[in-house]
Amino acid sequence: MSHSPNDMITWGKMLRKVPAIVRALPRVVRGMRAANVSDPHQPCGLGWQFEQATLLNPEGAALLYAERVLSYSEVNQCANRIAHHLKGRGIHKGDVVAIFIENRPELLLSVLAVAKLGGVCAMLNTAQTQAALVHSLKLVSPVAIVVGEELVAAYEAVRSQVAIEAQRTWFVAEQQGNMLPQGYIDLVAASAESPVDNPASAAQIFFNDPCFYIYTSGTTGLPKAGIMKHGRWTKTAVSFGNIALDMGPDDVLYCTLPLYHATGLCVCWGSAIVGASGFAIRRKFSASQFWDDARRFKATTLGYVGELCRYLLDQPARANDRDNRVTKMVGNGLRPGAWAPFKQRYGVDHICELYAASDGNIGFTNVLTFDNTIGFCLQHWALVNFAPDSGEPLRGSEGFMRKVRTGGQGLLLARIDEKSPFDGYTDPEKNRKVILCDVFAKGDRYFNTGDLVRSMGFGHAQFVDRLGDTYRWKGENVSTTEVENVLLQHPQIAEVVAYGVEIDNTNGRAGMVAITPSESLAALDMHELLQFAHRQLPHYAVPLFLRIKVKMETTGTFKYQKVRLKEEAFDPDKTGNDPVYAWLPGSDCYVPVTGPLLAQIQGGQLRY
Repeated sequence: MSHSPNDMITWGKMLRKVPAIVRALPRVVRGMRAANVSDPHQPCGLGWQFEQATLLNPEGAALLYAERVLSYSEVNQCANRIAHHLKGRGIHKGDVVAIFIENRPELLLSVLAVAKLGGVCAMLNTAQTQAALVHSLKLVSPVAIVVGEELVAAYEAVRSQVAIEAQRTWFVAEQQGNMLPQGYIDLVAASAESPVDNPASAAQIFFNDPCFYIYTSGTTGLPKAGIMKHGRWTKTAVSFGNIALDMGPDDVLYCTLPLYHATGLCVCWGSAIVGASGFAIRRKFSASQFWDDARRFKATTLGYVGELCRYLLDQPARANDRDNRVTKMVGNGLRPGAWAPFKQRYGVDHICELYAASDGNIGFTNVLTFDNTIGFCLQHWALVNFAPDSGEPLRGSEGFMRKVRTGGQGLLLARIDEKSPFDGYTDPEKNRKVILCDVFAKGDRYFNTGDLVRSMGFGHAQFVDRLGDTYRWKGENVSTTEVENVLLQHPQIAEVVAYGVEIDNTNGRAGMVAITPSESLAALDMHELLQFAHRQLPHYAVPLFLRIKVKMETTGTFKYQKVRLKEEAFDPDKTGNDPVYAWLPGSDCYVPVTGPLLAQIQGGQLRY
C-alpha cells in the first residue's frame, strides 16, 4: 500500500472543507437522528424502510436488471406476495431462511419478503460448494431455503446432508416457464395469488431483531456467520444513503458486487432504499461492459471494491470514458495509487471510501471526501503496537496496550460499549477470540479487527492490510487455514503453509502456499494439483503460487515462519533452493517461475 506524507490531513485541508461541511450539516444532523434508532418500540429495518421509500416514490424505478425495470410499488407488492406465502408455510419472526441465488432481482425480492416477516436471511456465498456449503448451512440451522435455478446442482450435491423439508425448499427460475426440478416449490408461481398489502409484521420489527447472517471467512478455515441486526442495517443504510451520499429519487446506484456481502447488500442497496433511488444490478461484474451498463441505467452512483476499479483502469482508454452521469461512488479497498487516476479518467468527484467489518462493531466513512482515506469514525477506536509475526497486540510492562503515534500504523481496535455493541457470531467461542479485555484500563473491552491501519490526523485513517490468518484477494477474504486444510487432503502433500503475497499493481494479496511433498517433487503432477485445488476451493482461494520445500522451518513454538515466507514470496532469487511455481492467467497448470517470468508478473504484463 503506497503512502505519502501528503495524505496526512492538515489544518489547511480541513479549512478548505468548511463551506462543504456547513452545507452538509443539516443533512448530517437529520441523518444521525434517523440512523441511531434507540426507541425499542420504533419500527425500523429493511422491510419498514422499503415501505417508506414506496410511499415516497411509488412509480420510481427501484430495481434495474438487464432489460427489466421494476418500480418501488411493483417490488413492494411482489415481496408482499412472497411474504404472505411464506407465512402461510409457517415462516415466522426469528426463523432462519437460507438464500442461495446469484445477483438478480429474485434474490432481493426473497430477502425483502423474509425481512418483512422478521425472519433472518442466511446469505450463502454463491461460490461455495461441498463441505463449505454444508458447514455454512448447519451453522445457522435454517428452517427453509430459496435456491436459484443456477445453483440447484450445487445444492443438490449437499441436500441429503442438510435437514430442510421439501415443502420449505423453494426454487426461483432464471426465466418464467423453465422446468421446475423435482422436490422444489416454484416461489413466484406459488405466491402469485397471495395478497399484495404490506404484512402487519413489517411494522413489528425493532432495532435489536436480527436481519441477516453474513458469512466471513473464519480463521479455522470454514466460514463464520456474523449477525446483522435491523438497527445496524438502518444505521448503515442511513449513514451512507443520507449522510455520505445524499441519495434521492433521481439517483441510480449501479452495483456489480456480490449481494451476499455486506457492501453490496447493506451499504449499496441500503443507500438506494433510504434515498428511494434506483438500484441497478448485474449478475457478474464485466470490466468491458461496465460503463455501457452505467450509461444505460443512467447511474449516478457506483458500488465498488478496489479490484473492480483496477480492472476498469486496466481497460483500454475510450473517447467516451467521461460520458457518464456518475458523480459519486461508495465502497472499500481503493488503493491510494489508483484514487486520483480513477477520478480523473471517469470524471467522478466524490469517492466515499468506507471501512467496516460485517462481523465487527466499527465503521469508518469518508464523509468529507478527502483523498486516500477511509474517513473518520465517531466511535472510540485505537491503533496499538503488535507482534509482526503473529499479529497479536503487545502489552507494556504494566499490562496495558500502547497506542501508536499520529501518522504511524497499528492494529485497529474498537471499543465495545452501549453505543457500539458487538453483535458477534453464532459461535460463542469465536466471540471470545476477538474480544480483548483490560486494554487501556481495567474493565474496558475492545473488538480486535485484525486489520493494520494508519492514522492520518483529524480522526481520519487509511486501511493498510489484513493481519494474521486471512488475506483479501478479488474482494473476498481468504482463510489461510481453509486453503491449508484442503491441500493437506491431497495424497502427494505432507505439509502446507498458506499466506498472501503482493503482486505489484494489484489489490490485496494473492494466495501462495509452501508445500512439502510426501514423496518427491517429481511425483507431483502440477496440472492435477491445480485441478484438485479448483474442485475443492472457491476460484478466488486457489493459490496462484507454490513453493516446494524439503523441510518447513518452524519457530520455537512450532509455528511456521510465515513472515519470512511472505517477504521472500515468489522471487526465485530469494527462495534459495526451493523451486517456485505460478498459475498464470488462462492456463491450466503450475509452471516454474524464472527471472524473466517474475519480471512479467511484477511488470503487469499478465492480468491477475
